[in-house]
Amino acid sequence: MKHKVRCVNCSERSRCRDDFWAWIFFIIGLIATVAIRVVTVLMHVNPFYGQIAWYVGVVGFLLFFIYKFRIYARHSKVIREKDLVAKIEEKQALSEEERRLLSGILCGLSSKKESINYFFIFFLSAVALLIAVFFDFIKGG
Repeated sequence: MKHKVRCVNCSERSRCRDDFWAWIFFIIGLIATVAIRVVTVLMHVNPFYGQIAWYVGVVGFLLFFIYKFRIYARHSKVIREKDLVAKIEEKQALSEEERRLLSGILCGLSSKKESINYFFIFFLSAVALLIAVFFDFIKGG
């Protein structure tokens, strides 16, 4: 059985590209991040808009994390089926296919897109926290 693992940021980057769906779910994740972070602001502007942002954020995260879980499950299956952990621990030689699969998994873990996503989540969370503190304790009190 041939396993397909894509790498996204490796030494063979010219051969490895994210597919269309990876970009779609990346954008869904960014939209969900923004939506959840603006809920507090929108609740002060118009509660209806705050509710819409909450639903967009939660549904977006649901879709994004289903996608991420499927990738995780696929990688776990490849690692388990090929017994890659044991082979590495026992310093066994890896076949060309096993090297390619492992390389693809490792490349995915070092994706610039993932780094951008984590930074975006961290930054917007910090901004949302500051805005919430302003609305809840400074302006409101």
